[in-house]
Amino acid sequence: MTLRVAILISGGGSNMEALVRSMTPGHPARPALVLADRPEAPGLPRARALGVPTAVVDRAAFPTREGFEAALLDALGAPDLLCLAGFLRILSPAVLRGREGRVLNVHPSLLPRHKGLRTHARALAAGDREHGCTVHEVTARLDDGPLLGQARLPILPGDTPLSLAARVLALEHRLYPAVLARVCEGDRTPLRL
Repeated sequence: MTLRVAILISGGGSNMEALVRSMTPGHPARPALVLADRPEAPGLPRARALGVPTAVVDRAAFPTREGFEAALLDALGAPDLLCLAGFLRILSPAVLRGREGRVLNVHPSLLPRHKGLRTHARALAAGDREHGCTVHEVTARLDDGPLLGQARLPILPGDTPLSLAARVLALEHRLYPAVLARVCEGDRTPLRL
């Protein structure tokens, strides 16, 4: 059985594109939808160019989180898995209910270290010797779900938040598709790159 994957984005969608490109014939999943919370998200035309249906639920059009999330759920339908790929919203327990273990996210740090935003600058400020990315299950707590994979790299002398972000993003493009394939095959053993 081929699983249907919906990918949620807010911006450019480079992780979305890496996921979509990885779902080639023979992969246990296929991209069913790319949904953005902003109509101007640059990832939308990228998804359409890859032949993936797209939808927009504009967060700015809803005065309440509940209204936005109700519209989001309507637009999503019933995919087998949700992958957050630069989706800059925290999903409420109402959205996650019934989807436990079926919502994945990639985060640009070695969780549990540096949850939240500005991870590259925070890793540098903390004097970390290494940095990387984590794919995890999404739960109601920010960046706190079970780890499904991590990729590490050394922090180099002269690294800046921008240079570190670029190197970590390249790791995300390798790790996230590999973890997605494993999860679709029923393997939740954490992958280490």
